[in-house]
Amino acid sequence: MTQEKKAVFFDIDGTLINIMKGQTQIAPAVKKAIRTLRAAGNCTFIASGRPYAYLDPELVQQDLFDGYVLMNGAVVLLGDKTIYKQMLPQETVEQIAALSEQHGVEYILEGPRNVYLKPEYKLTEKFYRSIDVDVTQFVRDYDLAKVPVAKMEFASEDPGGHGLFDKLLAWPGLTGLMDPYHKKNMELYASDVTKGSGILHALAYLGIPVERSFAFGDGLNDIEMMTTVGTSLVMDNARPQLKAIADHIVPSVDEDGVAAGIEHYLL
Repeated sequence: MTQEKKAVFFDIDGTLINIMKGQTQIAPAVKKAIRTLRAAGNCTFIASGRPYAYLDPELVQQDLFDGYVLMNGAVVLLGDKTIYKQMLPQETVEQIAALSEQHGVEYILEGPRNVYLKPEYKLTEKFYRSIDVDVTQFVRDYDLAKVPVAKMEFASEDPGGHGLFDKLLAWPGLTGLMDPYHKKNMELYASDVTKGSGILHALAYLGIPVERSFAFGDGLNDIEMMTTVGTSLVMDNARPQLKAIADHIVPSVDEDGVAAGIEHYLL
């Protein structure tokens, strides 16, 4: 890789798509802009809290992205190669799974390529069906002791998961996010991994300097990404905390803001 090449990282939800409005596919103008970016010799990455198994086929089967920074930086893929991964300690996973069951909270286990969900966890299954995640690809029969886990997600009918979510957010060595609106979902992962740390692993592997890296995002889990890359491009629909640290604010996801940002700041 020469230093002229850029590496560009894209969040998914609220950036490339808008699941809150039922838009689960990338707009044609945004796809065209990303393909133009790649055709110019640049490297494009998804940077998401999602695991690989949640990615829509258009994100992995079309000629849009070279690699993936997944589960908020816990796993980094380049093509078919895993260039970085950090799993949660097995003992921690088993302790949290047991606590979840005691509190009546559903959980899903997310590994480098697969996700694992108990067949009886219908609340979680319904949620992922509602956002067009292919739940038929989930592993439903598994041995917990043998599952590699980089991230866990939780779902509860009760806000706060009957008190469990606050306990998990205070767990040593872990961090996470609770849904800020209804507080019935949360995610948990190692406190020393972020989208920013994942991006640094990708840049080091590719030999691309930080100053030639760019990122598009809108959410709180994009803060570390935006403070890591050379140029941060924040969606107009982003949270105020993210806008406050943006190098540039681009139009909203509903206005094909990624396409506008690529045209104005990268090409």
